[in-house]
Amino acid sequence: MMHAHSPPVAHSLSIDLHTHSTYSDGVLTPAGLVRRAASRGVSLLALTDHDETGGLAEAAQAASEAGILLVAGVEISAAWNGQTVHIIGLDIDANAPQLTDGLASIRRSRGERTARIAAQLDAVGVTGSLAGATRHAGSSAAIGRSHFARFLVEHKHVRNTSDAFSRYLGAGRSGYVPPSWPELARAIDWIHCAGGQAVLAHPDRYRLAPRVMHSLFQAFAQSGGDAIEIGSDGRFKSSAQVRLARQFGFALSSGSDFHAPGKNVTDLGNVTDIPAGVPAVWQRLRAMR
Repeated sequence: MMHAHSPPVAHSLSIDLHTHSTYSDGVLTPAGLVRRAASRGVSLLALTDHDETGGLAEAAQAASEAGILLVAGVEISAAWNGQTVHIIGLDIDANAPQLTDGLASIRRSRGERTARIAAQLDAVGVTGSLAGATRHAGSSAAIGRSHFARFLVEHKHVRNTSDAFSRYLGAGRSGYVPPSWPELARAIDWIHCAGGQAVLAHPDRYRLAPRVMHSLFQAFAQSGGDAIEIGSDGRFKSSAQVRLARQFGFALSSGSDFHAPGKNVTDLGNVTDIPAGVPAVWQRLRAMR
């Protein structure tokens, strides 16, 4: 946990525990993200870049200047039953060897995937995509499909980023390369070895049938998962996921999954309140005790 001062009392907290900066696929620098969060009244913020913790030091400095509490975080891409799922690590030691080695292995795999995507786009006449995606990402290590999508829009190969995925980058399309992620249990273990809380990110977005969702929650519990993230649109309160969270004894976390101003339906700090009767993950964070 990185923090600027003694934590505010719980009832005054404005919380956002899922955000992204230019160190992954966000458009604001870590400092810019923190400043925007502070301007919107957020008092407890986690930076959770994809498979990357490099922005945390800059964010911590900005949080100190802004007078808000920063939770050191990361969002790890993982595999479960052939499905990509995202596991957020909160309150991590970003220098823990197992975590740093694991994230480095994911980034190497991501780099190999990036090169294959670019080659496949070249093969169908979409040239220059690697350089274009790198420019949008800021570095070759941070490139994801979203950066290729921005390149495709910029060069008018597609109308928008959704079109980029449906025509080029989605499963079965010419620019699609399947990912190679660590298994769910391994990602959770990396987080726990770094002293963190493992949170299943946005389960409502996986669009799983109820039986499959139950299996995912069961696997997450058996692997030592700690909490489930609730959706930012307010519909999660009465959803089956909350009932499953209660059933398996998970805490709940809440975050906007902010990437860019105007890109998401929610801005920093616009998150769903935790329903009554379910513990909140921030009650388990070291700086909150």
